[in-house]
Amino acid sequence: MEVTFLGTGTSQGIPIIGVDHPVCYSDDPRDKRLRVSVLVNWKGKNILIDCGPDFRQQMLANNVKKLDAIFYTHEHNDHTAGLDDIRPYFFRQGDIPIFAHQRVLNSLRRKFDYIFTSEDRYPGAPAVIENVVHNEEFQFEGLSIMPVDFKHNKLQVFGYRLGDFAYLTDIKTITEEEIAKLKDLKVLVVSALRREPHHSHFNLEEALEFLEIVKPERTYFTHISHMLGFHAEVEEELPENVHLAYDNLKIEI
Repeated sequence: MEVTFLGTGTSQGIPIIGVDHPVCYSDDPRDKRLRVSVLVNWKGKNILIDCGPDFRQQMLANNVKKLDAIFYTHEHNDHTAGLDDIRPYFFRQGDIPIFAHQRVLNSLRRKFDYIFTSEDRYPGAPAVIENVVHNEEFQFEGLSIMPVDFKHNKLQVFGYRLGDFAYLTDIKTITEEEIAKLKDLKVLVVSALRREPHHSHFNLEEALEFLEIVKPERTYFTHISHMLGFHAEVEEELPENVHLAYDNLKIEI
């Protein structure tokens, strides 16, 4: 399995428009973060987790030639706004499978009604195959996918476990039952927004405490804001097997 971090930033990205903060002026490319998303290549299948507003730029930056499926975590704009830009893949491949909670599919239908309509379709619009994700293991092209259910403040979010890899973003609270799905991970990706507490995200302290429970072999933090600090400085503070992810980082599992 190869995982590509397409974006590792918050809903505003880094640098943030009009914000006069030292991290936003950093010369380190690792401090420039697009909206959060990963591409998982697993047994020849390219699985995208979340399709945000920087999707087109991310696909071009990583020369992604095909897209087999999109898994959505939740409906917020930084995770969904790029759906129209799947058109080049649709033109070459046909309808693109998408997987999401029914609530998220309903939200996508409202935002992108012209993609989902069956009447008077615009001929240039992409088309998708809707798949409802429930909180139970499911199959995609012979691959077993385990949803992981948690809360982003009061909003339900799905993370996903694919083999020995799990991806959890926009997490604040999670039950012991769901944590049990994360045993024996080789790699965990989890969000760590900033140092100060936040009402709907793990801060750095909470993310590190979560690792003490899950105990993955390796961890990469994502959904990072400028308020966490400079990449190079934060990286030096972390335990040996814990890292900050950065845009276009590729890891093998």
